[in-house]
Amino acid sequence: MARIYLSPPEITAQDHASVEAVLASNWVAPVGPHLTEFEAAVASSIGVGHALALTSGTAALHLALQVLGVGPGDEVICPTMTFAASANPICYLGAKPVFIDSEPRTWNMDPDLLEQALRERPGIKAVIVVHLYGQCAEMDRIIALCRKFDKPLVEDAAEALGARYQGRPAGSMGDLAFFSFNGNKIITTSGGGMLLSQRADWVGRARYLSAQAREPVLHYEHKEIGYNYRMSNVLAGLGLSQFADLGRRIAAKRRHFEAYAAAFEASDDIEMMPVPHVDDANYWLTCVTLSGGEAMRDRVIAALEAADIEVRPIWKPLHLQPVFRGCCCYGGGVAEALFEQGLCLPSGSGMSDESRGRVIDLVMTALSQRGAQ
Repeated sequence: MARIYLSPPEITAQDHASVEAVLASNWVAPVGPHLTEFEAAVASSIGVGHALALTSGTAALHLALQVLGVGPGDEVICPTMTFAASANPICYLGAKPVFIDSEPRTWNMDPDLLEQALRERPGIKAVIVVHLYGQCAEMDRIIALCRKFDKPLVEDAAEALGARYQGRPAGSMGDLAFFSFNGNKIITTSGGGMLLSQRADWVGRARYLSAQAREPVLHYEHKEIGYNYRMSNVLAGLGLSQFADLGRRIAAKRRHFEAYAAAFEASDDIEMMPVPHVDDANYWLTCVTLSGGEAMRDRVIAALEAADIEVRPIWKPLHLQPVFRGCCCYGGGVAEALFEQGLCLPSGSGMSDESRGRVIDLVMTALSQRGAQ
């Protein structure tokens, strides 16, 4: 029986045709018409004026922070409950992350603790907010706080393409924002990401840096250090096809979430990640918490792995990661508890009902063994 992965790429016949058309056009160099079309399609859909397709979401965040002037000794706010890539680019630039705990309602950045940090640390250079597992943070309060304290807001929507907050698309609310098209995301270009902003000068600056900071002259002239961060035209062809299929993928992931919720409803040992606004999330990953904490979490993971099914703990808080030891963190207890109790379940848009049923049966069996341990 084939292994069931957590969130594998779903490649359709249309995706194959799209990539083959790019290859047939011979536009395989980094820049080409499909790249421009992909940028325009995403920007138009999100309602943002300018977009830049890049090799990864991490590259997009790196450029966003550089555009904002983040440098050595600066402090940048970031949630603690997120993947390390949300904080690593801060360190690329010699700056220091300041971590903020989650709030229980959405598991995203706690606005109260954000306000405390902004009051106590007036030198903060920028704020990064992350939309965790495809659900937007409490953006009204976070945006208001960033405006009040005059801090630029970078919207990490890597996991949230297609999600919304009070009618506004994820990726449209920050001063700068970005998506990820990594292989495990809701759409993929194998690797890849996209930076977005209403400000043409910021995206233009990022575009210049992303192409080795080459000056616009006939020969190769460089006055600054740049990066090889541009997405290839071939991968943009795949992105165009996948992006056109986004609505179906969100619907499939939502069906998984709802089926899991129905199956687990009668159990006292398992609780779904809260989704206050069910029509606004993109349901990238279905996440749950387990009443038995870390021991139960690890037992369920082991039971499913023995059946060749991939499940994982939710993100380990960054303030607990050895590489960030010594960094300031406001709060931390909510994220720590979520990590001890939290589990990500298989949620691929191409996963069959039969495979999902296997996952449910094995989770319930593992939970039922609690008393025998």
